Amino acid sequence: MPTDDASRPRARVAPDAPRPSRRALTIAGVIALALAFVIVILGIAGRASQTGKIRSWTTAQAIPVVSLVTPTAEIADRMLVYPGTLQAYYSASIFARVPGYLHAWYTDIGAHVKTGQLLATIDTPELDAELIQAKANLATAVANRNLAEITANRWSGLLKEDAVSRQESDEKAGAFEATTAEVNAAQANVGRLQAMKAFARIVAPFNGVVTARRTDVGALINPGAGSTTTTELFDVAQVNPLRLYVNVPQADSAGIRPGITASLTVPEYPGQVFPAKLATTSESISATSGTVLVELQVDNSQGLLKVGDYAQVKFVVPPRPDIRQGGVLQVPSSALLFRKIGTQLALLGPGDRVRLARVTVGRDLGQTIEITSGLQPNDRVIDNPPDSIANGELVRVGGATPARKATGANAEG
Repeated sequence: MPTDDASRPRARVAPDAPRPSRRALTIAGVIALALAFVIVILGIAGRASQTGKIRSWTTAQAIPVVSLVTPTAEIADRMLVYPGTLQAYYSASIFARVPGYLHAWYTDIGAHVKTGQLLATIDTPELDAELIQAKANLATAVANRNLAEITANRWSGLLKEDAVSRQESDEKAGAFEATTAEVNAAQANVGRLQAMKAFARIVAPFNGVVTARRTDVGALINPGAGSTTTTELFDVAQVNPLRLYVNVPQADSAGIRPGITASLTVPEYPGQVFPAKLATTSESISATSGTVLVELQVDNSQGLLKVGDYAQVKFVVPPRPDIRQGGVLQVPSSALLFRKIGTQLALLGPGDRVRLARVTVGRDLGQTIEITSGLQPNDRVIDNPPDSIANGELVRVGGATPARKATGANAEG
C-alpha cells in the first residue's frame, strides 16, 4: 500500500565537525620538524661519540703492553753444573820387558788384584840360554882369578927372596887385579840377566782392577812400549778413590777453590748423588777452550762408579765480593736488546716512556744475565721488549715481576 513520503521517518543529520585552524596546523608541523631535528642531532651525536670511543680504543690498543722485571743482586750461594769425566786414581798399561811367549795368564778383566799379584808368566828360551852362558863365563872368570891370585902370591914371595924381578912380580899382581875385574863384570852380567828373568813374571803394580787383557796363551811377546811391534798385555786401574776432571769456564773459575762442596750424578744411577772433594786446579786457562781444569776426588769404596763415567758435577759456590756489595745485577736474558751500537735494556722512564740504556753484560747464567754496568737497582726493566721498541716510545705497563732465577745446565741451578 503506498505510503506518503511525509509519513516516513527522517534520518538525523549530525552537525558539521569543526575544522582545525591554519594556526594549529602550523604549530603541529613545527613540533614534528623539531622532533625530527632532535632525533637527527641525537643520532649524529651518538655516532660521533661511538666513533670517538672506537678511536680512543684503537689508539689505546696501539700502545704496546709491557711487563716489568726488577733487577736482582743474588747474594745466596750459587750452584754451577758442568760435565765431568771420572778417571782412575792410578792407571798403568802393563808391557813386557823380556821377549818370549806367553806361558799363562791368571787374571782377566774385572779382576781385583793386589800389589805384586801374578798376572801372567812368559817363557823366555833366549834369555834362559843367555843366563846359562853368563853363569859359565862367570865360572871361567872366577877360575882365572883364583889362578891369578895364586900366581901373584907366589911371585910376591919369590920377590922377597930376590928370586924374581919386581917387574915380573908386578905383572902377576896386575893380572890378578884384571881377572878380579873380569869376575865382577861377569857377576854383573849374571845379575842383569837374572833381573831380566824376573820380568818374565807379570805382576800388578798396585791394588786395583784389571780393565783390559790384550794377550793370550802362546802369543809372541816383544819387549818395550811405543813400538808398532809391541802390545800392552794388561791395563790395571786403581778405582778407589777416583779422580774427577771438570773444565770450568774462566768466568766461574774464581769461585772454584779448595773448600767448596761438590757432588755428582751419573746416568746409570738416576737420582743418586755422590759427594766429591775438590783436590786442586790447573791454575791456568786453556788457550783452546778458555777453561780451567779442576780435579776432584770421589770415594768409590762401594764400587758403583766406573772409570770413564760421564758425570754431571754440581758446585756450590759462594757469590763473588762484587755481587755481595751490589755491584753486579741480574736480569732475565729475555730482556736484552742486541743492536748495532751494542747490548741495551729497555727501561721504563717518566710518563711511561721508554728509555734505552746501553749495558755491559757479565756472565751468562742461563735464564739470567749479569749486568756489570749501565743498570741501577731501582731501574724498571721491560721484559721481552718488542724488537721495534724505540727511545721515548709510549707503553702500557701490564705488571711487574721479579727477575727469574737461573736454572741452566752450565749455570746456576
